[in-house]
Amino acid sequence: MTIKEMMTSNKPYISKYEEIDETLKAKAKNLLWEFNNSRPDDDKRRSEILQELLGTCSTLTFIEPMFRCDYGFNIHTEGLVFINYNCVMLDTSPIYIGENAFIGPGTCLACAGHAIDAKERGMGVGTSKPITLEKDVWLGANCTVCGGVTIGQGSVIGAGSVVTKDIPPGVIAVGNPCKVLRPITEDDRILLKDNN
Repeated sequence: MTIKEMMTSNKPYISKYEEIDETLKAKAKNLLWEFNNSRPDDDKRRSEILQELLGTCSTLTFIEPMFRCDYGFNIHTEGLVFINYNCVMLDTSPIYIGENAFIGPGTCLACAGHAIDAKERGMGVGTSKPITLEKDVWLGANCTVCGGVTIGQGSVIGAGSVVTKDIPPGVIAVGNPCKVLRPITEDDRILLKDNN
């Protein structure tokens, strides 16, 4: 199995730094430079770049600069997706972002990790696991989502949270490490509650 086949599979893997083909990043680096330096009013070109950069890209995917990722081909969006300023995606494994996902500014989705053992880490041993954001997920500003995590449909992650384990659907979760605070209920509706 090639390193790219390992990267694009949905399975966790271990690799050594020298096994990673740095040429796989070349296309993404150039496209990201163009995207991040594009004119703010050139929505057409930005959309074209995202279609070329991302593995699967809905035409309703909107990303604000500065945006950074390792490869691009491992990021998959569907339906409306809004990604705010200064987002980083370490897409050494697939990142799936469901429709109606909102990702706050300063957020990092990190599939990549390093060996815990200092000697192995110094030898360039790394790990990688996929990340999935199901439909209707909202990540508040400055969240970090670690590899191997799935955030369930409709859940909201509070600003500044570090998500190290799966989050079930339909909850508000906060903290470091991120933990479920409570379910989302009808009482959380804004317009229907106060404007009748």
